[in-house]
Amino acid sequence: MIQAEPAEQLDPAVSEADIAAFIQGASRLEQSVASVILGQEDVVRQTITALLADGHVLLEGVPGLGKTLLVRTLGQALDLSFSRVQFTPDLMPADITGTTLLREDEGGRRMFAFQPGPLFANLLLADEINRATPKTQSALLEAMQEHTVTAGNETHTLPAPFFVLATQNPIEQEGTYPLPEAQLDRFLLKVLVPFPTAGTLKMIAQQTLGAAPAVSPVIDGRTLPDMMRTARAVPIAEPVLDYAVHLIVNTHPDRSRIDPIRQFVSAGSSPRGLQALVTCGQVRALLEGRYNVAIDDINALAHPVLRHRLLLNFEAHAEGVTSDDLIDQLIVAGKEE
Repeated sequence: MIQAEPAEQLDPAVSEADIAAFIQGASRLEQSVASVILGQEDVVRQTITALLADGHVLLEGVPGLGKTLLVRTLGQALDLSFSRVQFTPDLMPADITGTTLLREDEGGRRMFAFQPGPLFANLLLADEINRATPKTQSALLEAMQEHTVTAGNETHTLPAPFFVLATQNPIEQEGTYPLPEAQLDRFLLKVLVPFPTAGTLKMIAQQTLGAAPAVSPVIDGRTLPDMMRTARAVPIAEPVLDYAVHLIVNTHPDRSRIDPIRQFVSAGSSPRGLQALVTCGQVRALLEGRYNVAIDDINALAHPVLRHRLLLNFEAHAEGVTSDDLIDQLIVAGKEE
C-alpha cells in the first residue's frame, strides 16, 4: 500500500482523512486491476491516473495485449455503469448517441421520445475507434468535452462521472480512419500498450490455465468524485508550473529553441496539454505519497500527455522520428535550462 509523507501546506478544504481515503482507494483499485492485467504496471497506473484526473484515455497497441480486458476490468472494479461499442465503418452516430423515436402511450397518443444510446454510461469502451468514419467519430466530440448529447433541439446530460476509454491498433491501417487532431486532443492521455516480456507471457499462460481472477468493486460512483476533488486540491509550486508551461511552449516550432522540434513538428500542444500535465501531476503526486506536484511528475507524464498532441511533418515520418523521440529532447532541454 502507498504510504504518504506528512501533510505539508494541505488545502484547508481537504483533510488528512481525505488524503488517506484517496491513497487507500487508489491502491486497492490499482492492485485489483493489476491482478488481471499482468505485467502492464505502467499502463494500469497511467490509465487510473487519467480517470482520477477526470479525463479520457486512448489505448494503442497491437491486438491481443489486453486493451479491452483492461477497460472491462476497470468497469468491474469501479462499480460504474459500463457500455461497449465496437466501432465499424457502417456504424452511424445515432447508434452511439441514441435517437428520437415515435411512441404511443396507453391513451393512444403519439409523441416523440429520445431513446438513449450506449453513450449514456459512466464508462464507455470505444473499441477500435479508428475503424469508424469521421462522421461517427465526431459524434463523440460533444460528449467528451461537454458531457452532453444534442439530439434535435434537445440537449441531454450524460451520467456523471463520464469516461471514454478508446482503443486502436497502430499496425492494421486498411479500412481505418485516423482520428483528427481535434478528437485526439480531447483524450487526456494516449497510453501505449507494449508487448509483454517472456516472464509476463509465462504468467499469462499460467493464469489462462486456471480460473480467472475475480474482480470485485473497490470504488463506487459516489467515492470517485470525492477522490477527484481531493486530487485537485494538491498544490503545485510556481516554479513547477513554470516548468510545465515552458515544456508546452517548447512544443511549438515557431517558439521552441530545440532544433529537432523546429525541424520535425508542424504544430505543438494545445492548452489542454498543460491542463493534462497539471491535473495528472496532482494525481501522480498522491500516488507517489507526496502532497505537492514535483518536476518529476511532469516529466513522468510528458510522454502520455504530449505524444498525441505533437503534429509531425513529412520529414519526421520520412526519417522515422516519433513523438516520443521529440518528447525525450524536450525533457533533456528542460533539465538543462
